[in-house]
Amino acid sequence: MAQFPEEQTKGGAFKRQEDAFRDWVKRDGSSPYKPERERYHLYVSFACPWAHRTIIMRKLKGLEEAIGMTVVDPVRDERGWAFRDGPGHSIDPVNGFQFLSEAYVATDPNYRGRVTVPVLWDTKTKRIVSNSDDDLLRMFNSEFAEFATNNYDFAPAELIGQIDALNKTIYERVNNGVYLAGFASRQKVYERAATKLFQTLDELDARLANHRYLLGDGLTETDWRLFVTLIRFDAVYHGHFKCNLRRIVDYPNLWPYLRDLYQHDGVAETVNFDHIKRHYYMTHDEINPTRIVPIGPALDLTAPHERG
Repeated sequence: MAQFPEEQTKGGAFKRQEDAFRDWVKRDGSSPYKPERERYHLYVSFACPWAHRTIIMRKLKGLEEAIGMTVVDPVRDERGWAFRDGPGHSIDPVNGFQFLSEAYVATDPNYRGRVTVPVLWDTKTKRIVSNSDDDLLRMFNSEFAEFATNNYDFAPAELIGQIDALNKTIYERVNNGVYLAGFASRQKVYERAATKLFQTLDELDARLANHRYLLGDGLTETDWRLFVTLIRFDAVYHGHFKCNLRRIVDYPNLWPYLRDLYQHDGVAETVNFDHIKRHYYMTHDEINPTRIVPIGPALDLTAPHERG
């Protein structure tokens, strides 16, 4: 049986729904949403890789004071993502929502899709601006520049073509590829996705033999998009999603590269393995009916990466 029946093809493949809300915060005045301090609020899960990207970007750009953030309970039931007090998550201080679905219905009363994170909420118009992590990464990188305390540019104009092309490959074969394997309900569909995944990981490992980061000596958005999958791989995707041809720790370049990114200032505090493991193993009960959360793996992410 499919984990998300509405997003499963007749052939047994997982087909992820499109992002429903894709308005933009623009500093040039071309959008009704202007960048303002404390106007917008980010709803996220530490467990979700798409949300994790936006948490990292908010952190690295130094936007914590400008954009508030609330973390949902990592254990999701049939009612969807919930706001509850617990270790690393809390009630909603902005709207008093009990469930993230309330934000979706407030924005579109006819919304019937799956409720996903991240969500950027506008406290002025009381609606969702965007639930697209792709768009939010670009907004946080450039549109909130006047409030950023760090001047990193993770999407420089001269690299945009290369960034977009590599993002597409990594998304289709790795970021979403683990889900195509894990949520497949037919053997051949699973094998096709898993084979493409490891072919791409092998290619990325080879690429990193000659460069510190994916596009050379400077960090880009693409590195962080890959990071969120790599950091979950051995703990979740290897076993839970049956992506078990190799582990990331078995790769000569991907493993030190992952440690390099993890040790970047502020990144480790965005990684919550308790939320990650409890979410996947307890929420995907079609895949893991016992809901038992494994105790491992033991990963030394603080070991020297020697990629300086």
